[in-house]
Amino acid sequence: MKYFSTNNQNNLVSFREAVLKGLADDGGLFMPENIPQLSISFLHSLKEKSFSEISLEIASKFISEEEIPSVELTKKIDESINFPAPLIPFNNSLNVLELFHGPTLAFKDFGARFMAQIMSYFIKDSDKEMNILVATSGDTGSAVAHGFYDVEGIRVYLLYPKNKVSLLQEKQLTTLDKNITALEIDGTFDDCQRLVKSAFVDPEVKNKLKLSSANSISIARLIPQIFYYFESYKQLEDLNRNIYISVPSGNLGNLTGGLIAKKMGLPITKFIGATNANSVFTDYLKNGNFIPRPSLKTFSNAMDVGNPSNLARIIELFNRDISLIREVIFSSSYSDDETIDAIKEVSEIYDYIIDPHAAVAYLALKNFTKRIKENYSGIIVGTAHPAKFKDIVESATGFSIEMPEALLTCLNKEKKTIELSSDYSIFKDYLLSLK
Repeated sequence: MKYFSTNNQNNLVSFREAVLKGLADDGGLFMPENIPQLSISFLHSLKEKSFSEISLEIASKFISEEEIPSVELTKKIDESINFPAPLIPFNNSLNVLELFHGPTLAFKDFGARFMAQIMSYFIKDSDKEMNILVATSGDTGSAVAHGFYDVEGIRVYLLYPKNKVSLLQEKQLTTLDKNITALEIDGTFDDCQRLVKSAFVDPEVKNKLKLSSANSISIARLIPQIFYYFESYKQLEDLNRNIYISVPSGNLGNLTGGLIAKKMGLPITKFIGATNANSVFTDYLKNGNFIPRPSLKTFSNAMDVGNPSNLARIIELFNRDISLIREVIFSSSYSDDETIDAIKEVSEIYDYIIDPHAAVAYLALKNFTKRIKENYSGIIVGTAHPAKFKDIVESATGFSIEMPEALLTCLNKEKKTIELSSDYSIFKDYLLSLK
């Protein structure tokens, strides 16, 4: 399997090169040259397979035996996809897919841990240190930091927007040492993402530093986000119904993983791209115009993205035809007040506590399915443990949220950051000063 740039389909590279570069030389995102198809027999056998076995089958379609032998790929998956993704039923037609049972209690643990394993394999014989630049609006940073912590030959620089992540998220990404450095940027997530992308296409920076990315722009982050859609399908009781999956959507990596799963043969009827006040993607689907804008701070902060990178991949998946995108994806956006009401509603009706991101997904699924008359299976993608948004959730529900040990531990640690402006020249000078 070769990978091309979304800016130039003729720019083909190996999986190894796509992983280590992170972003194509022309600034595009890497995409597989074709979407591999899974057999009907594989789909029918899902219920008999473990999550790791499903993940290995999918990964092997994107990663050749020549690049990573199957024995090694099996080890990498066993070491990274070693926590569950349970599907919890609310009633006969509504479920939540819990993707927050990893070490940092967020869905991004899947991608970050898999990528760390893959990248460490590729650089094991390298004599030059790899520098990973990561823009985060919250959970990506902590997942990447913990996934790559103390990995030999790799240094990680986490760029996060000052005063725009929750206290717990900030503690998770700023309290590690060794090869992890947190950069507190005076700006928005989009500023952080712009700084990272600018560095990747800056010849002077690239000449001095060996760079890669662990954002969802990385193909190694995207591939494991396909795995858990098959795992969710496996857990459904009735596979003969239409299936609607609502995904909290910010930078669109999670949604893109689901769309690739569907292209591979997973029989999902429709995806719902749920957005908060940062409704750039929703607006794009409505009027056909992609107009990036500065992101707004919301309670569902991991979705606070005004210029979603993975839209380029979605457009590529559907041959740049927005009518085809609309056939597969519905999107709607919701305010913080509506998000709070949804957290309260789910608590009262279903006796279940959801975080603000899942609450937005709940609202979008509810909006879409109100017009559905037949029986269906709806899945809300739960991307983060509600304790990570303790104050918001407790205010909405009136219930006290028990703090998991992983969060309590980091709360007592000292924050360590380097503060930088959002001016690229300042960031560039910082990178060039690294030894």
